[in-house]
Amino acid sequence: MRHSFSKLALAACIAVAPFFSANAAYDLDKPVNLTFAAQEVGTAAYTYATAIQSVMLKELPKGSNITITTTSPGAVGAPLIVNNAAKCDVVMSNSAPSKWSKEDGILGKKPTPNIAAIAGGLGHDFINVMFTKKFVDKTGIKTVEELVAKKHPVKIVIKKNGTLGELSAEKLFEALGVKLEDVKAWGGVVEKTGGDAIKSGLQDDIYDMTIDHIGAGQSNTTELCMTHDMVDVQLADSTLDKLVEMGYNYVTVEPNTWKGQTEQIKTVGSQQLVLVSSTMDDAVAYHLAKAVCENADALGDQVASMKYFDPKVAGSKAVTGVDVHPGAKAYYEEKGFKTE
Repeated sequence: MRHSFSKLALAACIAVAPFFSANAAYDLDKPVNLTFAAQEVGTAAYTYATAIQSVMLKELPKGSNITITTTSPGAVGAPLIVNNAAKCDVVMSNSAPSKWSKEDGILGKKPTPNIAAIAGGLGHDFINVMFTKKFVDKTGIKTVEELVAKKHPVKIVIKKNGTLGELSAEKLFEALGVKLEDVKAWGGVVEKTGGDAIKSGLQDDIYDMTIDHIGAGQSNTTELCMTHDMVDVQLADSTLDKLVEMGYNYVTVEPNTWKGQTEQIKTVGSQQLVLVSSTMDDAVAYHLAKAVCENADALGDQVASMKYFDPKVAGSKAVTGVDVHPGAKAYYEEKGFKTE
């Protein structure tokens, strides 16, 4: 005997289907309430969080709620507030700071062992190194490797302490076997300040060089290159390899990303990721990973930099920096996606 369903019954089946999985252990049958920490409205972290929240809610049972707060200290400090769900359930971070925080501690704090990734590789940010053309013309120095070898008294300006820009500058010099503070011993200058001051200082040739961790289209760098002659610096392959060992991943910067940059630049970056406590319920983590990965196109439509997001590698250590949550790993394994 052939069974039939009414349209109403069929609709009911469709309505509950998203909350079930191939493995019954990851089914959700009651509402979920989460806090998602971002930075203030207008920041990249807030933009990412609102886009991701919208797709996550589609994957959770009716009545679920994800409250976005503006309590995140930024990507570098994010692991501290999500460790053991100390101040939030979900937060936007970056792969390298998450790795450093879990393994060794960051910002002078103890390690954060209880953090895990839901999905990584959500952006296309990169270490950006620039000299002023005036400095290159005067010294003939065109690479950071040459700068360090000669111990030239360069005047560097970077972001403030605790930012990924500042940490990336530290890591770059560490990859070359020196410390950023050594520049002062060479007779140089290392100034740490805000983005506007960096831009104006380079425009006025108060400084010779800057290092940051940014994405294409970043406003201060875009304006700087449109108003002042800058030279994009290509790091040596050996330097890039060392930075990858530290937790970054390879990134290509296309020609004409900045005015005057006519050649492709090979660099590295630490991409945005959705970070949670490893104590999160496995079923919840499973559905959060599913929501992000199966709505990749929608995320790319909402945030341009998320067009680079590739679900097939979103659970791999290269883009997460830390292990994926066991629930998220179950989803990736079901799909046949990488988790190492």
